[in-house]
Amino acid sequence: MSLPRITIDPARMDGVPCIRGLRIPVATVVDMVADGMAEPEILAAYPDLEAEDIREALHFAALAVRERELPLVKAG
Repeated sequence: MSLPRITIDPARMDGVPCIRGLRIPVATVVDMVADGMAEPEILAAYPDLEAEDIREALHFAALAVRERELPLVKAG
C-alpha cells in the first residue's frame, strides 16, 4: 500500500512520521481520533490538514501495529 501523504525525514521532526512534510505527526492525528474527535474538529484544529490525511494516518498506524507482536497483559 502506498502512503504518499506520510513523510519521514530524518532532518525534520527527528524522523517522526508526519503528514505531507508538515510538522504534524501521524501520532497526533491518531491520538485525536482515539480521543473521540470528529473529522471536522480535527480539521478545524489543524487547518493545513485534509480529510484524506486523517484516513492515511489511520492506515499508517494500522500497518505499523500489524507488523509487530504486541505483548498482552493477563487480566486479573
